[in-house]
Amino acid sequence: MTASLAWPLCALMALLGVLTFALLGCSLRRMRSRDRLTVLVWWFAGACCVGGGLWGTWAMGLAALAPATPPALQVQPAALAALALVAATVVSLVHLAARLAWPEAARCAVHTTLLTAGWLAMFELARRGLVPGPAQAGDVQGLPAPALSAALVAAGCATALWLVFGERWRDAGHVIARLWLCAATLGACHAAALLLSLGTLQWPGAAAAVPAAPDAVGAGTLVVVSAVATLLVVVGLVATWLDTHSHTRNRELAVSLNDANKRLRDQAHSDPLTRMPNRLMFEERMAAALQAIGDDPEPSALAVMFIDLDGFKPVNDSFGHVAGDTVLREIGRRLQAIARPEDTVARVGGDEFLLMTLRPGHEAVAAAIAQRVLEALNEPLVLPNDVVVNLSGSIGIVLYPEHGHHAKMIANADAAMYAAKRAGGSTYAFFEPRMELDAREQLALQNDLRHAIERHELQLYYQPKIHGKSGQVTGVEALLRWQHPVRGFVSPGLFIPVAERFGLIGAIGNWVIDEACRQMADWKRQGLRMRVAVNLSVHQLRQEDLVQRVRIAVEHFSVNPALLTFEITESVAMEDTQETLRAFSQLASVGVSLAIDDFGTGYSSLSYLRKLPARQLKIDQSFVQDLGGSQDALAVVDAVIKLAHALGLHVVAEGVETARQRDILLSLHCDELQGYLFARPMAARLLTLWAMGESRHAPQAAPGPAADFRDSLFLPDGPDTVIDVLQ
Repeated sequence: MTASLAWPLCALMALLGVLTFALLGCSLRRMRSRDRLTVLVWWFAGACCVGGGLWGTWAMGLAALAPATPPALQVQPAALAALALVAATVVSLVHLAARLAWPEAARCAVHTTLLTAGWLAMFELARRGLVPGPAQAGDVQGLPAPALSAALVAAGCATALWLVFGERWRDAGHVIARLWLCAATLGACHAAALLLSLGTLQWPGAAAAVPAAPDAVGAGTLVVVSAVATLLVVVGLVATWLDTHSHTRNRELAVSLNDANKRLRDQAHSDPLTRMPNRLMFEERMAAALQAIGDDPEPSALAVMFIDLDGFKPVNDSFGHVAGDTVLREIGRRLQAIARPEDTVARVGGDEFLLMTLRPGHEAVAAAIAQRVLEALNEPLVLPNDVVVNLSGSIGIVLYPEHGHHAKMIANADAAMYAAKRAGGSTYAFFEPRMELDAREQLALQNDLRHAIERHELQLYYQPKIHGKSGQVTGVEALLRWQHPVRGFVSPGLFIPVAERFGLIGAIGNWVIDEACRQMADWKRQGLRMRVAVNLSVHQLRQEDLVQRVRIAVEHFSVNPALLTFEITESVAMEDTQETLRAFSQLASVGVSLAIDDFGTGYSSLSYLRKLPARQLKIDQSFVQDLGGSQDALAVVDAVIKLAHALGLHVVAEGVETARQRDILLSLHCDELQGYLFARPMAARLLTLWAMGESRHAPQAAPGPAADFRDSLFLPDGPDTVIDVLQ
């Protein structure tokens, strides 16, 4: 080995040794939680590797820098070389112990002091072991070489440790890169100090040769020992690198797992659309608030508001889910802007939100907050297509502890919200005990209603429509009835809102269409060509598969679609004119007839009415009932009939109960009449009997016998009111 190789070899050895020490220190700190024997084995084996590497650096430097001519370098005795190795190992043990147990603030000073002292000890042992006699160290610019080398080692150690443990770099990341920089800095300083100190030793010349002692260690032996030390360092480096890599990989997996768990928790506790808390998070925060309130709460310690948007579904169905999502996010933003930092706003599904307000203190304060919410909801909303829409909301308010047990707060707020919705919407209502009974009643009804179809409890009753001039039956209107096994006949006005609220209206509406077609086919087999009108709800009108279902029912029962009429109320038709026009056009393509029900109660425009493919208008019964005593009602009915005829539409007047009403309508040229004067709604079997005798019971017939006959056609416990199905 020549002197020209000393610098790169010593620098490489120092770099590997210091890097092994750095990685081993990190591994030992991670192992403190393991059993003590494992830590001790790693501690001792690592110190041997690092100490051997440091000593091997000295040995390689001595072997490389010795004179190439005799006498060759020898160390005498061999015990001094072993003592230098022990010193390097002890220094490494103390270093690693400092990494394990000493406070982090003292590590830099401790490591610097120990490394400098260890370097001086090894230098002195190596100097004393040279043959012949102690080689003398020269001065570099007036300073002793050992002192200058020690200062260089101390500076390198302090700089390297500052790079790893300094406050400035603690959160900088890139730990592995900083370890490499630390090792490179300290290794370079160590190798430079070694070469500086050894290069200043005064080597004996050939004339001063002294025979070597029997136990002297020659340069060749030093090279072999240096190679073994290098191998130890490499083994230690590989072992610590594998441990560090495994730890890094495990830490990355742990971080990924923690991130995944955090995302799962966020998903479980937040609404994915609005990023607001969901019902689960709301309930957790409400439980925490109730726990903070304690068992002896002050009046109005907590308020919960259940908020439901009015008119959201038409916007969502008409303009698409993108517009609906925009509306929900904007509503969520407005509600969060109203809430205080300690309050909680959550989206609990669809267009429903919850607002929890802490310590309102009084019912008037809760009412003021609810009014602010209503005002925020009433502000115009701009959709992505620049269409401006206006919504409102219905709010149910519950105060704790005034309005019952905390476990029922959300349910009671829900009941209060539906009370506000039944009052017309765009308002708020405080919970009252009777609302809880209503909520229980609705839950019981919806549970029974879910099984009503499969248990064959639903029935269709039919009310005839009479031709104004001839008195013949022109068709019937199908009206839904529910024969409950315990409650008896349940009014549609009671169970239809329940069906709409709990999402049952779609299945019930589909059953009505199928049953009407089935009955039409049955009448056809009996020789009756009966027209049947079926009412469509707003929910059915916006079903994407409505037209397909109608087509399947018509084809399955082999009925003429021209005999099937679908009626939709004017208010529903005007709620979303574009959607109604689309649905009507698609239904007309199937061949069914279309009618506008309850005409006169909405706000139809003539241009829109002209575009609808409807064939029939039904005058609302409220106008018919006032015909005998109100000139205004007479004028409205007269205008509607003339308008309908001008547009080529037939007119049906419903709710005809007296002969005077009938005569006025006939004088106004109304096309068809429907009401108790002619027949009440009846089961299909009784309607067949009634239709067979229709010529004897025309409108012009004497009212007495005809009325007696028609009264006998109804079931004794049948319904006595007419409520259109699914409106």
